Amino acid sequence: MARQRAAAKGPNYGALPSAWNKETSMTMARRMTITCKLTMAALMLAGCGGGGGGGGGAGSQSPTATLTAPAAFADNLNGTSLQLSATASDDVGVASVEFQVDGKTLATTSSGPPYLASLDTTQYAAGQHVLRVRARDAEGKVSPWSSAKVRFGGTAAKPAGFTKDDAWLGGLSSATALAQAPDGRLFIAEQGGALRVVKNRVLLPTPFVQLTVDSQDERGLIGVALDPDFANNRFVYVHYTTAVGGAHNRVSRFTANGANPDIASVGSEFFVADLPALSTATNHNGGAIHFGADGMLYVAVGDNADLSKSQNLDDPKGKLLRFNADGSIPSDNPFFATRSGQARAIWAYGLRNPFTFAVQPGTGRIHINDVGQNTWEEINLGAAGANYGWSASEGPENITAGVTPPLFTYKHSAANPAGSGEGGFVTGFAIAGGAFYPSSGANAVFPAEFRGNYFFADFVSRFVGVIDLANGNAAYSFASLTGNPVDMLVGQDGALYVLMQTAITRISAP
Repeated sequence: MARQRAAAKGPNYGALPSAWNKETSMTMARRMTITCKLTMAALMLAGCGGGGGGGGGAGSQSPTATLTAPAAFADNLNGTSLQLSATASDDVGVASVEFQVDGKTLATTSSGPPYLASLDTTQYAAGQHVLRVRARDAEGKVSPWSSAKVRFGGTAAKPAGFTKDDAWLGGLSSATALAQAPDGRLFIAEQGGALRVVKNRVLLPTPFVQLTVDSQDERGLIGVALDPDFANNRFVYVHYTTAVGGAHNRVSRFTANGANPDIASVGSEFFVADLPALSTATNHNGGAIHFGADGMLYVAVGDNADLSKSQNLDDPKGKLLRFNADGSIPSDNPFFATRSGQARAIWAYGLRNPFTFAVQPGTGRIHINDVGQNTWEEINLGAAGANYGWSASEGPENITAGVTPPLFTYKHSAANPAGSGEGGFVTGFAIAGGAFYPSSGANAVFPAEFRGNYFFADFVSRFVGVIDLANGNAAYSFASLTGNPVDMLVGQDGALYVLMQTAITRISAP
Protein backbone atom coordinates (compact mmCIF):
# COMPACT_ATOMS: atom_id res chain seq x y z
CA MET A 1 0.00 0.00 0.00
CA ALA A 2 2.80 2.42 0.89
CA ARG A 3 4.58 1.62 -2.40
CA GLN A 4 1.35 2.15 -4.40
CA ARG A 5 0.77 5.55 -2.74
CA ALA A 6 4.36 6.52 -3.46
CA ALA A 7 4.06 5.55 -7.13
CA ALA A 8 0.81 7.48 -7.43
CA LYS A 9 2.41 10.69 -6.13
CA GLY A 10 5.09 10.72 -8.85
CA PRO A 11 8.88 10.56 -9.11
CA ASN A 12 9.80 12.80 -6.17
CA TYR A 13 8.13 10.75 -3.50
CA GLY A 14 9.74 7.82 -1.72
CA ALA A 15 11.84 5.05 -3.25
CA LEU A 16 11.43 4.44 -7.01
CA PRO A 17 11.93 1.34 -9.15
CA SER A 18 15.44 1.06 -10.52
CA ALA A 19 14.23 0.82 -14.15
CA TRP A 20 12.27 4.08 -13.81
CA ASN A 21 15.28 5.87 -12.24
CA LYS A 22 17.54 4.77 -15.10
CA GLU A 23 15.15 5.97 -17.83
CA THR A 24 14.49 9.26 -16.10
CA SER A 25 18.19 9.92 -15.54
CA MET A 26 18.95 9.33 -19.23
CA THR A 27 16.12 11.72 -20.29
CA MET A 28 17.28 14.47 -17.95
CA ALA A 29 20.85 14.09 -19.14
CA ARG A 30 19.80 14.47 -22.78
CA ARG A 31 17.76 17.58 -21.92
CA MET A 32 20.67 19.12 -20.02
CA THR A 33 23.01 18.44 -22.95
CA ILE A 34 20.63 20.05 -25.46
CA THR A 35 20.10 23.05 -23.15
CA CYS A 36 23.85 23.55 -22.73
CA LYS A 37 24.39 23.37 -26.48
CA LEU A 38 21.64 25.91 -27.13
CA THR A 39 23.03 28.20 -24.45
CA MET A 40 26.56 27.96 -25.84
CA ALA A 41 25.26 28.68 -29.35
CA ALA A 42 23.38 31.73 -28.12
CA LEU A 43 26.44 33.02 -26.31
CA MET A 44 28.62 32.50 -29.37
CA LEU A 45 26.04 34.23 -31.59
CA ALA A 46 25.83 37.18 -29.21
CA GLY A 47 29.60 37.41 -29.08
CA CYS A 48 29.69 37.65 -32.87
CA GLY A 49 27.17 40.51 -32.92
CA GLY A 50 24.17 38.36 -33.88
CA GLY A 51 20.95 37.72 -32.06
CA GLY A 52 18.49 40.32 -30.93
CA GLY A 53 16.31 42.43 -33.19
CA GLY A 54 17.05 43.28 -36.76
CA GLY A 55 19.25 41.32 -38.95
CA GLY A 56 21.08 38.25 -37.71
CA GLY A 57 24.60 37.21 -38.57
CA ALA A 58 24.30 37.47 -42.35
CA GLY A 59 23.39 41.18 -42.18
CA SER A 60 26.08 42.28 -39.73
CA GLN A 61 27.90 44.51 -42.23
CA SER A 62 26.93 48.00 -43.39
CA PRO A 63 26.94 48.71 -47.11
CA THR A 64 29.62 50.72 -48.87
CA ALA A 65 29.23 53.32 -51.60
CA THR A 66 31.66 55.26 -53.77
CA LEU A 67 30.94 58.26 -55.97
CA THR A 68 32.81 57.46 -59.20
CA ALA A 69 31.85 60.49 -61.30
CA PRO A 70 32.32 63.39 -61.32
CA ALA A 71 35.75 63.12 -59.74
CA ALA A 72 36.73 65.14 -56.70
CA PHE A 73 37.77 68.71 -57.67
CA ALA A 74 36.16 68.44 -61.10
CA ASP A 75 36.00 71.99 -62.44
CA ASN A 76 33.75 73.99 -64.75
CA LEU A 77 30.97 71.40 -64.79
CA ASN A 78 28.13 72.49 -67.04
CA GLY A 79 24.98 71.10 -68.56
CA THR A 80 21.38 70.22 -67.95
CA SER A 81 22.05 66.47 -67.77
CA LEU A 82 25.39 65.98 -66.04
CA GLN A 83 25.69 62.28 -65.15
CA LEU A 84 26.57 61.20 -61.62
CA SER A 85 27.59 57.58 -61.08
CA ALA A 86 28.39 55.39 -58.10
CA THR A 87 29.22 51.86 -57.09
CA ALA A 88 27.84 50.15 -54.00
CA SER A 89 28.05 46.75 -52.31
CA ASP A 90 26.65 44.90 -49.32
CA ASP A 91 26.60 41.35 -47.92
CA VAL A 92 22.78 41.06 -48.07
CA GLY A 93 22.25 43.21 -51.15
CA VAL A 94 22.00 46.92 -51.95
CA ALA A 95 18.41 48.12 -51.78
CA SER A 96 18.96 51.70 -52.99
CA VAL A 97 21.54 54.40 -53.61
CA GLU A 98 20.89 58.06 -52.76
CA PHE A 99 22.57 61.01 -54.53
CA GLN A 100 22.70 64.45 -52.92
CA VAL A 101 23.74 67.93 -54.00
CA ASP A 102 24.55 70.39 -51.19
CA GLY A 103 22.73 68.31 -48.59
CA LYS A 104 19.52 67.90 -50.62
CA THR A 105 18.46 64.61 -52.20
CA LEU A 106 18.81 64.70 -55.96
CA ALA A 107 17.72 61.12 -56.72
CA THR A 108 17.33 57.68 -55.15
CA THR A 109 17.73 54.63 -57.35
CA SER A 110 17.77 50.85 -56.99
CA SER A 111 18.79 50.27 -60.61
CA GLY A 112 22.44 49.35 -60.91
CA PRO A 113 25.34 48.90 -60.68
CA PRO A 114 26.53 51.29 -61.81
CA TYR A 115 24.03 53.55 -60.06
CA LEU A 116 23.26 56.69 -62.04
CA ALA A 117 21.60 60.09 -61.57
CA SER A 118 21.27 63.16 -63.77
CA LEU A 119 22.02 66.70 -62.58
CA ASP A 120 21.05 70.06 -64.08
CA THR A 121 23.89 72.41 -63.09
CA THR A 122 21.92 75.48 -64.25
CA GLN A 123 19.70 75.10 -61.18
CA TYR A 124 22.58 76.15 -58.91
CA ALA A 125 24.68 79.26 -58.49
CA ALA A 126 27.99 79.08 -60.31
CA GLY A 127 30.78 78.07 -57.94
CA GLN A 128 31.53 75.37 -55.39
CA HIS A 129 29.10 72.56 -54.61
CA VAL A 130 29.36 69.21 -52.85
CA LEU A 131 28.07 65.96 -54.34
CA ARG A 132 27.38 62.99 -52.03
CA VAL A 133 26.27 59.39 -52.38
CA ARG A 134 25.33 56.66 -49.91
CA ALA A 135 23.83 53.16 -50.09
CA ARG A 136 21.08 51.47 -48.08
CA ASP A 137 20.76 47.70 -47.75
CA ALA A 138 17.71 45.45 -47.38
CA GLU A 139 17.94 45.65 -43.59
CA GLY A 140 17.93 49.48 -43.53
CA LYS A 141 21.63 49.93 -42.79
CA VAL A 142 23.26 52.87 -44.57
CA SER A 143 26.82 53.50 -45.67
CA PRO A 144 28.92 56.55 -44.85
CA TRP A 145 28.69 59.33 -47.40
CA SER A 146 31.15 59.36 -50.27
CA SER A 147 31.56 62.99 -51.41
CA ALA A 148 33.35 65.26 -53.84
CA LYS A 149 33.87 69.02 -53.97
CA VAL A 150 33.26 70.29 -57.50
CA ARG A 151 32.74 73.62 -59.23
CA PHE A 152 29.83 74.42 -61.52
CA GLY A 153 30.56 76.79 -64.38
CA GLY A 154 28.16 79.15 -66.07
CA THR A 155 26.84 82.52 -64.94
CA ALA A 156 23.93 81.64 -62.61
CA ALA A 157 23.96 84.27 -59.85
CA LYS A 158 21.57 82.42 -57.51
CA PRO A 159 19.85 79.04 -57.13
CA ALA A 160 16.78 78.33 -59.24
CA GLY A 161 13.55 79.37 -57.54
CA PHE A 162 15.11 82.36 -55.77
CA THR A 163 14.74 86.03 -56.66
CA LYS A 164 17.61 88.49 -56.31
CA ASP A 165 16.83 92.19 -56.36
CA ASP A 166 20.10 94.13 -56.65
CA ALA A 167 18.21 97.41 -56.71
CA TRP A 168 16.01 96.80 -53.69
CA LEU A 169 17.41 99.96 -52.10
CA GLY A 170 19.98 102.51 -53.26
CA GLY A 171 21.24 105.89 -52.20
CA LEU A 172 23.57 104.79 -49.40
CA SER A 173 27.01 106.30 -48.80
CA SER A 174 29.80 104.03 -47.52
CA ALA A 175 27.42 101.87 -45.50
CA THR A 176 29.00 99.64 -42.85
CA ALA A 177 26.32 97.82 -40.80
CA LEU A 178 22.58 97.30 -40.43
CA ALA A 179 19.96 96.14 -37.92
CA GLN A 180 16.20 95.61 -38.10
CA ALA A 181 13.62 96.86 -35.61
CA PRO A 182 10.59 94.78 -34.56
CA ASP A 183 8.37 97.08 -36.66
CA GLY A 184 10.39 96.25 -39.79
CA ARG A 185 12.46 99.43 -40.08
CA LEU A 186 16.11 99.05 -41.02
CA PHE A 187 18.80 101.08 -39.26
CA ILE A 188 21.87 101.50 -41.47
CA ALA A 189 25.21 102.90 -40.34
CA GLU A 190 27.17 105.02 -42.81
CA GLN A 191 30.88 105.47 -42.24
CA GLY A 192 30.59 109.27 -42.32
CA GLY A 193 28.51 109.27 -39.14
CA ALA A 194 24.89 109.16 -40.32
CA LEU A 195 22.62 106.46 -38.95
CA ARG A 196 19.97 106.10 -41.64
CA VAL A 197 16.47 104.65 -41.38
CA VAL A 198 14.69 102.66 -44.09
CA LYS A 199 10.92 102.63 -43.63
CA ASN A 200 8.58 100.82 -46.00
CA ARG A 201 11.50 100.47 -48.42
CA VAL A 202 12.12 104.23 -48.40
CA LEU A 203 15.42 105.69 -47.23
CA LEU A 204 14.35 108.57 -45.00
CA PRO A 205 16.16 111.85 -45.75
CA THR A 206 16.77 112.75 -42.10
CA PRO A 207 19.19 110.47 -40.24
CA PHE A 208 18.21 108.94 -36.93
CA VAL A 209 21.34 110.65 -35.62
CA GLN A 210 24.28 112.41 -37.26
CA LEU A 211 27.52 111.78 -35.36
CA THR A 212 30.75 113.70 -35.65
CA VAL A 213 33.28 110.98 -36.43
CA ASP A 214 36.85 110.41 -37.54
CA SER A 215 36.21 108.52 -40.79
CA GLN A 216 39.77 108.05 -42.02
CA ASP A 217 40.38 104.74 -43.78
CA GLU A 218 38.45 102.11 -41.74
CA ARG A 219 37.32 104.46 -38.97
CA GLY A 220 33.91 106.10 -38.59
CA LEU A 221 30.45 104.81 -37.71
CA ILE A 222 31.13 101.07 -37.92
CA GLY A 223 28.43 99.23 -35.94
CA VAL A 224 24.77 99.34 -34.91
CA ALA A 225 22.55 97.16 -32.72
CA LEU A 226 19.07 97.46 -31.24
CA ASP A 227 18.29 96.60 -27.65
CA PRO A 228 16.47 93.24 -27.24
CA ASP A 229 13.67 95.23 -25.57
CA PHE A 230 13.71 97.94 -28.23
CA ALA A 231 9.93 97.86 -28.65
CA ASN A 232 9.62 99.20 -25.09
CA ASN A 233 12.83 101.11 -24.29
CA ARG A 234 13.66 102.38 -27.86
CA PHE A 235 17.43 101.97 -27.24
CA VAL A 236 19.77 102.08 -30.26
CA TYR A 237 23.49 101.27 -29.80
CA VAL A 238 26.25 102.46 -32.11
CA HIS A 239 30.01 101.88 -32.41
CA TYR A 240 31.99 104.80 -33.84
CA THR A 241 35.37 106.56 -33.88
CA THR A 242 35.47 109.89 -32.10
CA ALA A 243 38.31 112.42 -32.04
CA VAL A 244 37.16 113.90 -28.74
CA GLY A 245 39.89 113.35 -26.17
CA GLY A 246 42.11 111.76 -28.83
CA ALA A 247 41.06 109.31 -31.51
CA HIS A 248 39.37 106.24 -30.01
CA ASN A 249 36.39 104.01 -30.62
CA ARG A 250 33.27 104.43 -28.54
CA VAL A 251 30.05 102.50 -27.98
CA SER A 252 27.08 104.75 -27.21
CA ARG A 253 23.36 104.36 -26.70
CA PHE A 254 20.67 106.65 -28.08
CA THR A 255 16.94 106.65 -27.36
CA ALA A 256 14.41 107.01 -30.17
CA ASN A 257 12.14 110.01 -29.83
CA GLY A 258 8.73 109.09 -28.44
CA ALA A 259 6.84 111.39 -30.79
CA ASN A 260 8.95 110.56 -33.85
CA PRO A 261 10.79 107.23 -33.44
CA ASP A 262 12.66 107.78 -36.72
CA ILE A 263 15.02 110.23 -34.97
CA ALA A 264 16.91 110.12 -31.69
CA SER A 265 15.85 112.19 -28.73
CA VAL A 266 18.06 115.24 -28.37
CA GLY A 267 20.66 114.80 -25.65
CA SER A 268 19.92 111.08 -25.23
CA GLU A 269 23.47 109.83 -25.90
CA PHE A 270 24.72 107.57 -23.10
CA PHE A 271 28.37 106.48 -23.19
CA VAL A 272 28.46 102.71 -22.83
CA ALA A 273 32.20 102.17 -23.35
CA ASP A 274 35.15 104.27 -24.44
CA LEU A 275 37.82 101.98 -25.80
CA PRO A 276 41.58 102.67 -25.56
CA ALA A 277 43.25 105.32 -27.68
CA LEU A 278 44.00 104.41 -31.27
CA SER A 279 47.48 104.60 -32.73
CA THR A 280 48.30 106.50 -35.90
CA ALA A 281 47.22 103.37 -37.82
CA THR A 282 43.73 103.94 -39.19
CA ASN A 283 42.78 100.33 -39.97
CA HIS A 284 41.76 97.14 -38.18
CA ASN A 285 39.02 98.63 -36.02
CA GLY A 286 36.64 95.65 -36.14
CA GLY A 287 33.26 97.27 -35.69
CA ALA A 288 30.29 94.92 -35.35
CA ILE A 289 28.14 95.01 -32.21
CA HIS A 290 25.32 92.59 -31.37
CA PHE A 291 23.35 91.45 -28.37
CA GLY A 292 23.82 87.79 -27.51
CA ALA A 293 21.08 85.40 -26.49
CA ASP A 294 22.27 86.03 -22.92
CA GLY A 295 21.25 89.70 -23.18
CA MET A 296 24.87 90.89 -23.13
CA LEU A 297 26.35 93.35 -25.62
CA TYR A 298 29.24 91.90 -27.67
CA VAL A 299 31.68 94.30 -29.32
CA ALA A 300 34.22 93.27 -31.99
CA VAL A 301 37.53 95.14 -31.77
CA GLY A 302 40.44 94.92 -34.21
CA ASP A 303 44.13 94.88 -33.36
CA ASN A 304 44.66 98.44 -34.70
CA ALA A 305 47.40 97.03 -36.97
CA ASP A 306 49.54 96.14 -33.94
CA LEU A 307 50.43 92.42 -33.99
CA SER A 308 51.20 92.39 -30.27
CA LYS A 309 47.71 93.43 -29.15
CA SER A 310 45.68 90.32 -30.00
CA GLN A 311 47.48 88.03 -27.53
CA ASN A 312 47.80 90.67 -24.79
CA LEU A 313 45.08 89.97 -22.23
CA ASP A 314 45.65 93.37 -20.64
CA ASP A 315 44.55 95.16 -23.82
CA PRO A 316 41.01 95.08 -25.34
CA LYS A 317 42.27 95.29 -28.94
CA GLY A 318 42.10 92.21 -31.15
CA LYS A 319 39.25 90.81 -29.05
CA LEU A 320 35.54 90.15 -28.81
CA LEU A 321 34.37 92.07 -25.74
CA ARG A 322 31.29 91.38 -23.63
CA PHE A 323 29.47 94.08 -21.63
CA ASN A 324 26.25 94.47 -19.76
CA ALA A 325 23.86 96.73 -21.66
CA ASP A 326 24.80 99.69 -19.43
CA GLY A 327 28.53 99.28 -20.06
CA SER A 328 29.39 97.54 -16.81
CA ILE A 329 31.36 94.32 -17.12
CA PRO A 330 29.76 90.94 -16.32
CA SER A 331 31.50 89.11 -13.50
CA ASP A 332 31.21 85.78 -15.33
CA ASN A 333 33.46 86.94 -18.18
CA PRO A 334 36.35 84.45 -18.55
CA PHE A 335 39.10 86.88 -17.48
CA PHE A 336 37.15 89.03 -15.04
CA ALA A 337 38.88 87.63 -11.96
CA THR A 338 42.42 87.76 -13.37
CA ARG A 339 42.44 91.13 -15.12
CA SER A 340 41.63 94.71 -14.25
CA GLY A 341 39.89 97.62 -15.91
CA GLN A 342 38.41 97.18 -19.36
CA ALA A 343 40.47 94.02 -19.96
CA ARG A 344 37.89 92.26 -17.79
CA ALA A 345 35.47 92.69 -20.71
CA ILE A 346 37.53 90.32 -22.91
CA TRP A 347 35.42 87.32 -23.92
CA ALA A 348 37.61 85.85 -26.72
CA TYR A 349 40.94 86.89 -28.19
CA GLY A 350 43.55 86.26 -30.88
CA LEU A 351 41.64 88.18 -33.59
CA ARG A 352 43.00 90.44 -36.30
CA ASN A 353 40.09 92.43 -37.69
CA PRO A 354 36.66 90.99 -36.77
CA PHE A 355 34.68 93.43 -38.88
CA THR A 356 31.52 91.32 -38.65
CA PHE A 357 30.08 88.53 -36.53
CA ALA A 358 26.63 87.03 -36.01
CA VAL A 359 24.55 85.51 -33.22
CA GLN A 360 22.19 82.61 -33.90
CA PRO A 361 18.73 83.38 -32.47
CA GLY A 362 17.67 80.94 -29.78
CA THR A 363 20.92 79.03 -29.39
CA GLY A 364 23.21 82.03 -28.90
CA ARG A 365 25.87 80.43 -31.12
CA ILE A 366 28.35 83.04 -32.35
CA HIS A 367 30.33 83.04 -35.59
CA ILE A 368 33.17 85.58 -35.81
CA ASN A 369 34.35 86.62 -39.27
CA ASP A 370 38.02 87.59 -39.03
CA VAL A 371 39.55 89.39 -42.00
CA GLY A 372 42.92 87.90 -42.84
CA GLN A 373 46.27 89.35 -43.78
CA ASN A 374 48.00 87.86 -46.80
CA THR A 375 46.61 84.34 -47.08
CA TRP A 376 43.48 83.28 -45.18
CA GLU A 377 39.97 84.42 -44.23
CA GLU A 378 38.34 82.84 -41.17
CA ILE A 379 34.97 81.98 -39.66
CA ASN A 380 35.52 81.21 -35.98
CA LEU A 381 33.11 79.58 -33.55
CA GLY A 382 32.74 81.95 -30.61
CA ALA A 383 33.53 80.52 -27.19
CA ALA A 384 34.27 82.15 -23.85
CA GLY A 385 38.04 82.33 -23.32
CA ALA A 386 38.90 81.06 -26.81
CA ASN A 387 42.20 82.06 -28.43
CA TYR A 388 42.06 82.13 -32.25
CA GLY A 389 45.81 82.40 -32.61
CA TRP A 390 46.51 85.68 -34.39
CA SER A 391 49.20 86.74 -35.07
CA ALA A 392 51.16 83.48 -34.81
CA SER A 393 48.35 81.59 -36.53
CA GLU A 394 46.18 82.39 -39.54
CA GLY A 395 43.70 80.01 -41.15
CA PRO A 396 44.79 76.37 -40.69
CA GLU A 397 48.46 77.26 -40.18
CA ASN A 398 50.37 77.00 -36.90
CA ILE A 399 47.46 75.67 -34.86
CA THR A 400 49.24 74.89 -31.60
CA ALA A 401 48.02 73.78 -28.19
CA GLY A 402 45.52 76.25 -26.77
CA VAL A 403 44.57 77.72 -30.16
CA THR A 404 41.02 77.25 -31.44
CA PRO A 405 41.14 76.47 -35.19
CA PRO A 406 38.70 78.12 -37.61
CA LEU A 407 35.33 76.54 -38.19
CA PHE A 408 35.84 77.31 -41.88
CA THR A 409 38.65 79.07 -43.68
CA TYR A 410 39.32 80.00 -47.29
CA LYS A 411 42.37 81.22 -49.12
CA HIS A 412 43.21 84.33 -51.15
CA SER A 413 44.42 82.19 -54.05
CA ALA A 414 43.48 78.83 -55.53
CA ALA A 415 45.19 75.63 -54.43
CA ASN A 416 46.90 73.30 -56.89
CA PRO A 417 44.87 71.52 -58.12
CA ALA A 418 42.04 74.00 -57.71
CA GLY A 419 39.56 72.92 -55.05
CA SER A 420 41.97 70.64 -53.20
CA GLY A 421 42.96 72.95 -50.34
CA GLU A 422 41.15 74.29 -47.27
CA GLY A 423 37.98 76.02 -48.40
CA GLY A 424 37.92 74.11 -51.68
CA PHE A 425 37.10 76.33 -54.64
CA VAL A 426 36.10 79.23 -52.37
CA THR A 427 38.62 82.06 -52.59
CA GLY A 428 38.41 85.71 -51.54
CA PHE A 429 40.20 88.55 -49.79
CA ALA A 430 37.99 90.07 -47.07
CA ILE A 431 35.25 88.17 -45.28
CA ALA A 432 32.39 90.49 -44.38
CA GLY A 433 28.80 89.94 -43.36
CA GLY A 434 27.26 86.94 -41.69
CA ALA A 435 23.77 85.71 -40.82
CA PHE A 436 22.22 82.52 -39.47
CA TYR A 437 19.13 81.40 -41.33
CA PRO A 438 16.36 80.28 -38.91
CA SER A 439 15.69 76.57 -38.57
CA SER A 440 11.94 77.08 -38.19
CA GLY A 441 9.31 79.73 -37.62
CA ALA A 442 7.25 82.08 -39.71
CA ASN A 443 10.27 83.67 -41.38
CA ALA A 444 11.91 80.36 -42.35
CA VAL A 445 10.79 80.54 -45.98
CA PHE A 446 13.99 79.25 -47.64
CA PRO A 447 13.94 75.57 -48.66
CA ALA A 448 14.76 73.08 -45.91
CA GLU A 449 18.37 72.51 -47.02
CA PHE A 450 19.23 76.14 -46.20
CA ARG A 451 17.55 76.35 -42.80
CA GLY A 452 19.77 76.44 -39.75
CA ASN A 453 22.80 77.25 -41.90
CA TYR A 454 25.20 80.20 -41.89
CA PHE A 455 25.56 82.70 -44.71
CA PHE A 456 28.71 84.75 -45.24
CA ALA A 457 30.03 87.14 -47.87
CA ASP A 458 33.33 88.44 -49.25
CA PHE A 459 33.84 92.17 -49.72
CA VAL A 460 36.37 91.90 -52.55
CA SER A 461 35.20 88.80 -54.42
CA ARG A 462 31.52 89.84 -54.17
CA PHE A 463 29.89 86.51 -53.38
CA VAL A 464 27.59 84.99 -50.78
CA GLY A 465 28.34 81.49 -49.55
CA VAL A 466 26.57 79.18 -47.14
CA ILE A 467 28.05 76.91 -44.47
CA ASP A 468 26.14 73.64 -44.00
CA LEU A 469 26.38 73.12 -40.25
CA ALA A 470 24.68 69.71 -40.43
CA ASN A 471 27.14 68.30 -42.98
CA GLY A 472 30.61 68.91 -41.62
CA ASN A 473 30.60 72.68 -42.24
CA ALA A 474 30.75 72.17 -45.99
CA ALA A 475 30.62 75.38 -48.01
CA TYR A 476 28.42 75.97 -51.06
CA SER A 477 28.13 78.90 -53.45
CA PHE A 478 24.85 80.74 -53.05
CA ALA A 479 24.91 84.06 -54.90
CA SER A 480 27.12 86.55 -56.75
CA LEU A 481 26.74 90.27 -56.11
CA THR A 482 27.10 93.50 -58.06
CA GLY A 483 28.60 95.50 -55.19
CA ASN A 484 30.92 95.13 -52.20
CA PRO A 485 29.09 93.46 -49.27
CA VAL A 486 29.74 94.71 -45.73
CA ASP A 487 26.94 93.15 -43.66
CA MET A 488 23.79 91.04 -43.93
CA LEU A 489 20.77 89.89 -41.98
CA VAL A 490 17.73 87.64 -42.34
CA GLY A 491 14.69 89.89 -42.38
CA GLN A 492 11.40 89.34 -40.66
CA ASP A 493 10.02 88.28 -44.04
CA GLY A 494 12.62 85.49 -44.33
CA ALA A 495 14.58 87.19 -47.11
CA LEU A 496 18.36 87.61 -46.94
CA TYR A 497 19.30 91.30 -47.00
CA VAL A 498 22.87 91.94 -48.14
CA LEU A 499 24.18 95.41 -47.31
CA MET A 500 26.69 96.84 -49.73
CA GLN A 501 28.40 100.20 -49.53
CA THR A 502 25.81 101.97 -51.68
CA ALA A 503 22.81 99.62 -51.86
CA ILE A 504 20.94 96.63 -50.42
CA THR A 505 20.38 93.41 -52.34
CA ARG A 506 17.38 91.32 -51.29
CA ILE A 507 17.46 87.56 -51.97
CA SER A 508 14.26 85.64 -51.37
CA ALA A 509 12.50 82.39 -52.09
CA PRO A 510 8.94 82.80 -53.41
